[in-house]
Amino acid sequence: MEDKILNIRNLKKKYGKRLVLEDISFDVNKGEFLSLLGPSGCGKTTILRLLIGIEKPDSGSIVKFGQDITDLAPSKRNIGIVFQNYSLFPNMNVYDNIAYALKERKFSKEEIDRKVKEIVQVVGLEEHIYKKPRHLSGGQQQRVAIARTLVLNPDIILFDEPMSALDADIKVILRALLKDIQRKLNITMIYVTHDQEEAFALSDRVMVINDSRIAQLDTPYNLYHNPADDFVKKFIVNHLDMKVKSIEDSINAG
Repeated sequence: MEDKILNIRNLKKKYGKRLVLEDISFDVNKGEFLSLLGPSGCGKTTILRLLIGIEKPDSGSIVKFGQDITDLAPSKRNIGIVFQNYSLFPNMNVYDNIAYALKERKFSKEEIDRKVKEIVQVVGLEEHIYKKPRHLSGGQQQRVAIARTLVLNPDIILFDEPMSALDADIKVILRALLKDIQRKLNITMIYVTHDQEEAFALSDRVMVINDSRIAQLDTPYNLYHNPADDFVKKFIVNHLDMKVKSIEDSINAG
């Protein structure tokens, strides 16, 4: 279907004798925000590595817009990725960090300038454009990393726990920014997290992964109200209920 940007079928991945992913099949809609949620070691990040081409599956297929990209080089996939560690060039300012990949791809100086300044405005870093990373907060550095990926106009952006090192208040601001960017640009985002609240706040759908398999792939509403099994109920419903109770207790105590 033309509204599907990705069709993933029967992915399997082992590292040595350890089975990391088994029979992973799902579709991703164009312009969707999909979160991959689960405990550490369940295979979330491995899925991202397969999608971008850093790793190859032992079996199964990855199809993007009807083209099988399972064995395609990462540079040919037009998929971007934002990691937890910002990986910025410390000797370059914000402008040059964002412009770097455009220069490598031989864009003209005028086009680079236009694209960088446009994307800096999108992520709200206009007043920091000529600062070095060491003069930026963690949240601002992550905005640069997001801008650096966005400026290449990828079809899909993958996020590997990009907010796990940030303070809670900064996370809330960045969540709102990401959703705003996704809606404005209608870009497909696939987001790995172990944080239930984060997944629910951001996502159109959430894939809950347990023990190398998909436990449930659904909207946040359906995950909460109709968990597929005991694991999903414990991991999603019980956790969120406990969080709500904790907040209520804090309010009452205050």
